[in-house]
Amino acid sequence: MRIDKFLWSIRFYKTRSIAAEEIKKNRVSIGESAVKSSKEVKEGDTIKIRKNQIDYKIKVIQIPKSRIGAKLVPLHIKDVTDKEQYELLKLRKDSQNYYRIKGEGRPTKKDRREMDDYVENDVTADFTDWDDFFGETGEDAENED
Repeated sequence: MRIDKFLWSIRFYKTRSIAAEEIKKNRVSIGESAVKSSKEVKEGDTIKIRKNQIDYKIKVIQIPKSRIGAKLVPLHIKDVTDKEQYELLKLRKDSQNYYRIKGEGRPTKKDRREMDDYVENDVTADFTDWDDFFGETGEDAENED
C-alpha cells in the first residue's frame, strides 16, 4: 500500500491529500530516508512522522485493506515514539493554556468585552437615574445654591 494511503487509513491524517502534502514537505520518512507518496509500505517498516512539532515513530504490524476505525488502529501499528516527545507535547499544550496574570499589561480584547458587559449590566441593574441614585431631586439641588 502507498504510504500516503497508509497514513490516511490508520487515521494519522484526516485526508489522503493532507498526508501527501506532508510527505512532499519531507515530514515523513521510512527508516532514515525521506520518501515520496508512491513509496510502498511493508510490514515491519518503521515510519518516522513529524507532526505538531513532535517526531512520532510507528512500526507497521499489518497493512489494512482500507480506512479502519479508530479502535482497530492498534492492530495495524505499534507506537514506538520516545516518551520525551510526548512530554514536549504536554508541555506545549500547558503553555498554550497559560493566561496572563491579572494586572499585567494591557487588557486583551476578551478582557475588554468582559469588563464592558459587567459594567453595562451592573449600571442598568442598580439604578436608572443619577439623581435617584444620589437621593437628590431637581428642586433640592436648586435650593442648596
